[in-house]
Amino acid sequence: MKKFALLMAITAAGLSGCAERPQPLQIDNSLTSEEIARGTLTPEVLWKMGRVGLGSLSPDGERLLYTVTRYNMDENRGVTAIYVQQMATGESRQLTDLGSDNSSPAWSADGSRIYFLSDRSGSSQIWRMNPDGEGAKQLSFIDGDVEGFGVSPAGDKLFYVKTVQVCDRKSADVYKDMPKSKARIYDDLMCRHWNCWDEGAYRHIFVADLTGDRADEGVDILGPDAAWDAPLAPYFDMGEIAWNHAGTQLAYTCKPLTGAQYAQSTDSDIFVYDLASGRTTNICKPLDGKVRYNAMVERAAAMPGYDKYPVFSPDDKKIAFRSQRRAGNESDKERLMVWNSETGRMQDLTAAFDYNATNVLWDGNEALWFLSPIEATHQLCRVAYRPELDGKASHDLLPQVEVLTRGDHDINAVTIEAGRAVADICTISHPSELFEIGLQDGAIRQITAINKPILDHIRMGEVQKRWVETTDGKRMLTWVILPPDFDPAKKYPTLLYCEGGPQSVVSQFWSYRWNFQLMAANGYIVVAPNRRGVPSFGQEWLDQISGDYSGQNIRDYLAAIDDVAREPWADEQHMGCVGASYGGYSVYFLAGHHEGRFKAFISHCGIFDFESMYGETEELFFINNDYGGPYWDKSNPTAVRSYANSPHKFVDKWDTPILIVTGEYDFRIPYTQSLEAFTAARVRGIPARLVEFENEAHQVFKPQNSLVWNREFFGWLDKYLKQ
Repeated sequence: MKKFALLMAITAAGLSGCAERPQPLQIDNSLTSEEIARGTLTPEVLWKMGRVGLGSLSPDGERLLYTVTRYNMDENRGVTAIYVQQMATGESRQLTDLGSDNSSPAWSADGSRIYFLSDRSGSSQIWRMNPDGEGAKQLSFIDGDVEGFGVSPAGDKLFYVKTVQVCDRKSADVYKDMPKSKARIYDDLMCRHWNCWDEGAYRHIFVADLTGDRADEGVDILGPDAAWDAPLAPYFDMGEIAWNHAGTQLAYTCKPLTGAQYAQSTDSDIFVYDLASGRTTNICKPLDGKVRYNAMVERAAAMPGYDKYPVFSPDDKKIAFRSQRRAGNESDKERLMVWNSETGRMQDLTAAFDYNATNVLWDGNEALWFLSPIEATHQLCRVAYRPELDGKASHDLLPQVEVLTRGDHDINAVTIEAGRAVADICTISHPSELFEIGLQDGAIRQITAINKPILDHIRMGEVQKRWVETTDGKRMLTWVILPPDFDPAKKYPTLLYCEGGPQSVVSQFWSYRWNFQLMAANGYIVVAPNRRGVPSFGQEWLDQISGDYSGQNIRDYLAAIDDVAREPWADEQHMGCVGASYGGYSVYFLAGHHEGRFKAFISHCGIFDFESMYGETEELFFINNDYGGPYWDKSNPTAVRSYANSPHKFVDKWDTPILIVTGEYDFRIPYTQSLEAFTAARVRGIPARLVEFENEAHQVFKPQNSLVWNREFFGWLDKYLKQ
């Protein structure tokens, strides 16, 4: 095949500190002549795109750090490189080559150095380089991998996160005379989490001196016996840890619980570690009772939910963080809280705002920026911190949130320095690129075009924003994605997309797994409703789904597909239903209740049997909240209703071909749920197919697995909806 001139030539210039460098991963992101002639999205084209990650603006706002991850399909892996862009000219320079993974770039406080993670020495360690990529030096020499880090503003201290073996779970460690034994031994929950078994190792935060060109061995601030993680499992987000500006304190998120209590609780708190004294203070539940709450905030006893992502104000007197009020509800409203260390008071800055606050940044000492999901988009917002409102009960005095940006887009992350803001923004029709946002008027200007050479040759389908009336008389935002070169005189097979979560917004997201434009490019109309239970439409809309999985949100799905099915271009005789996780549950439930609407189903990692799911999953707080409780609690009407409407109880009504996909390392919704559903379908004589990935978990991430997934996905739909 003829290749067009997009082959990347990568060199190792300017990089030092390692005696032998691995060969750069060869990346060819050029389109073939056939792909250009076709002009529509394919799974292969999708994997040729570079995936942009936002780093940070320099302290003077003049330079931007970011990363791009690219993949080699033949080698079934990708590699991440660091770039710097001059904001004035738009000139971009690649600072690291593709012989190693280089990530998490961050500026020194004066902008003279760049800190980053790299595995070029054989393990993931902390490195430093000049802003032009020259003079790279390895700073840490920690046994094992450094999984995240942060350098203090003064540059003399750093924290790093690494895995610590706290206790023995493996039988070969418990019984030293049985070294070939392969058992794990538990006395309590959680035996496994997300995609791995608990083998007694946990992520801990270490604080170390940074002297000259080397980081000393750090002090474990959690203590060597702490059998829990900080930052929290399973995502281990380094945004849950923050230095103060003086470099004297470290704030972090932790849930210091074990066993069944850990599995059933979302009670994480914000802890502050003081370097001089070595003392740690829980600002959410202080032992000395210092924290006082105003009328907008309940007493400390009413803060049993997630408290996460601390951020110090520039004067170090306040800490902003995100807090959920209700215990066990991981999808409760994320409130923007501010704790004042001088007064001991807390204030809820979003009490009058019915949406979540994420990606919080201070704007001086008396205001904050944050991102929020609003009507199936993500926008940049600002709110003032007004300490004079402490103790005031009047709702009229509550802080008012300003929504700065507008438009159908997702702002996924933002960095703000020196009055300048840069954000990672995507849409359903465009992968993430970096954009500058005007902090006065909210105007958005694109500043990177990583995938322009590919996108210039790809036609995307039209995305329609449709408001559908639900069965209870409300309005539901539904995205309808049409195939490229759409002809309204033709009829097209139509897919109902069922969102997972269940409390996840169907926003303007671009996905490398469930991509609406990819479905449309294969000739399908996609109907993606923001049914009951998704964020960005207020807490009442979000809360409705908990304890009512089989209720109004299912009727919302059907209202959306029925509304679109009335269009002359939607082929009502060839409709399919697809979804993953909770969306996979939705597929299983609708398979027994669709009344002939659908001719094909696809369920990825879906919940099939509520009772067995309760005993197989790991985070019990989730199903305690969403089911209403355990299956043996017959006195609980919510739980009784939930289990009575488990999809497996309606298999006798299944009559439609179904493709079932799962991952062997999925411990959130274990693969056994998919096996149960596949067995039921085949015993009943229903055409079914099981695709089980032995090296994937709840999602499919590996490049070649993804291509297999897409071939099976579209092969199944084409077989039953295009013939």
